[in-house]
Amino acid sequence: MKRSPYRPMPLALICAGLLACSLTARADRGKLLLTGGTSSIDGAAGGGLTPWAVTGSYATDGETGGTAFVTGAKTQHYSLAAYGAAVGFKDRVEVSIARQDFDAKNNLAPLGLSNLRLKQDIVGVKVPVAGDAVLDSDTLTPQVAIGLQHKKTDAGALGPTLFGPLGAEDSGTDLYVSATKLFLAPGILVNGTLRATKANQNGLLGFGGAQGDGYKLQPEVSVAKLLSKHLAIGAEYRAKPDNLHQSVLGAGALKEDDWFDLFVAWAPTKDISITAAYVALGKIAPAVQPRRQTGAYLSAQIAF
Repeated sequence: MKRSPYRPMPLALICAGLLACSLTARADRGKLLLTGGTSSIDGAAGGGLTPWAVTGSYATDGETGGTAFVTGAKTQHYSLAAYGAAVGFKDRVEVSIARQDFDAKNNLAPLGLSNLRLKQDIVGVKVPVAGDAVLDSDTLTPQVAIGLQHKKTDAGALGPTLFGPLGAEDSGTDLYVSATKLFLAPGILVNGTLRATKANQNGLLGFGGAQGDGYKLQPEVSVAKLLSKHLAIGAEYRAKPDNLHQSVLGAGALKEDDWFDLFVAWAPTKDISITAAYVALGKIAPAVQPRRQTGAYLSAQIAF
């Protein structure tokens, strides 16, 4: 099956357009510090690895606000850069966009793929459907949102193999539901997300595969503790579908492990927040690099 060539979205122009929408109706930004989350690597508001039910920025009902972010993650053998923007409209809809650039360096050189880079564009929409994380903080009712993330991957020189014998697709759409509960008195936030996905390594290795191309439900969990109105610590867990475990490269050659992180987020003002984390990403393409990948994650976000 012939695939259309990858055409990168003019992301800088789209980000500028999204932020312009927020600036034309700048929010009073009534949310409390850090309760709107930070920017995930996919662009949606939440933690670094998973979306929350809140909308991006500090905009509340009747307000419009936006965020922009840049993120870098580095493990022993790989690195990831991501950037993007999101706009929250009246605390009812969030629209986000992100680009990811994964540098495999020379780890796939045994396969003839030196200095391989995998790129991905992501467009997301999130709609809260019930509750309010802040206003309902004195009840057991969580805020609930549904969302989708459409992803398009450029696998570079790996494309002919990935989208050929391995049977993956070069685009896919994740569907998810998130429930976020803020316990304001003790300063604890808990989020649970259930994602229906075909994505391999979040989509950087395409979607589905010859041994399994259907949607799989994967849980994601975030827990955060507000140490002060400016500082939070927490942890995240994200399960992965492992569609390429059985492939023409051999059993386990492309086994996919779940992700985990421990983070600290600091917001000196509502205009900026910085998140640092320890990340554990498991084995990535263990056939050529069997070592488990752990490392550091750093993200900066500005809000309007």
